[in-house]
Amino acid sequence: MPPLTWETSANTQPELSDSLPDSVASCLQNARYLHLATCVDLKPHVSLMNYTYLPSHPFNSSTTALPHGPIIIMTTNPSSRKTLNLLSNPNVSLLVHDWVSSRPPAPNPRSSPPPQSDRPSTSGREGGRSSLATLLMGMNTSEMGSISATINGTAQVLQRGSEVERWCKKQHLAYNGFEESANKPDAAVLSGSPNTPFHTRPEEDEDKDDDVRVVVVKIKDGRIADFQGGVRDFILTSSDGSTEGLVNGTS
Repeated sequence: MPPLTWETSANTQPELSDSLPDSVASCLQNARYLHLATCVDLKPHVSLMNYTYLPSHPFNSSTTALPHGPIIIMTTNPSSRKTLNLLSNPNVSLLVHDWVSSRPPAPNPRSSPPPQSDRPSTSGREGGRSSLATLLMGMNTSEMGSISATINGTAQVLQRGSEVERWCKKQHLAYNGFEESANKPDAAVLSGSPNTPFHTRPEEDEDKDDDVRVVVVKIKDGRIADFQGGVRDFILTSSDGSTEGLVNGTS
């Protein structure tokens, strides 16, 4: 697919489906973090989050507060800015991607060129760069990652102590390997943000566990962008084929 101009990419024909595109589902299953964007009073806020993706769940959406799948589970500090934003405006955007490569280091315009030597390198380095770095930078980008997905949805902060909240928290801990990281002092699965220590194993202290709020995002629509600049949009439909109002877009 050729790259699109902004005029063209703003008016793509969305794909309607009752399930996520395979590329988006695979990306959500394999990526470790996502970016959560919230906004209140025209002031945006972005957070890097641990998350759990569930294509479905065993609860009846008509009798519980949990929307039907697919959903994304996150946890957050109740006093954080993102939590306050979610309570005021539940419309969110998520960004997730499978890219693991990085751009080459940019030259510093203030530094002088490195001295040149006529002697061949004997240390396995070329031009100050290790052979491993040269190999990694020479890898095909498509082999290291292919897409990013911008996902729009509605977030819901679950009621504390409810059966749904306990179930979602359990899934989130299991999915993010909390058992393996429980002995590490910097384990922060329940803090939401990956580098923010929060508390220890939740079953050891229920009072501390109450300090975490569980957030569930119902996916509604999104956009897939590949490394060549191509884009395509998707909208999730209900089981009867109807579509709900778009989030962060036109309804």
